[in-house]
Amino acid sequence: MDIQSALYSGVQGFSRASAGVTDATLEINRQSRANRQNETEQAVAEATAAEPQRALQNAEQPGSFTNSLVQLGQEERNAQANVRSIQTADEVLGTVIDIRV
Repeated sequence: MDIQSALYSGVQGFSRASAGVTDATLEINRQSRANRQNETEQAVAEATAAEPQRALQNAEQPGSFTNSLVQLGQEERNAQANVRSIQTADEVLGTVIDIRV
């Protein structure tokens, strides 16, 4: 087993998972802001009784918010798996060093 390759793969995987968490978090934030804005527009439209259909047309798809939450959970588990692979490579390297000394 090539320890350097295992360690590098773990670090690369963790980096990708970290980027995925960032992307999912930004999407959740964007969806939350859009939902708040749509609620405000809908409340104003209802209060003025002008263009209530416009507020409904601007509503975000609820599935994309859910998908972002699911992606966030998947990326978290991916990061945890890559951390375990880094720890394992570290332990193997430590064992090899102990054996050679």
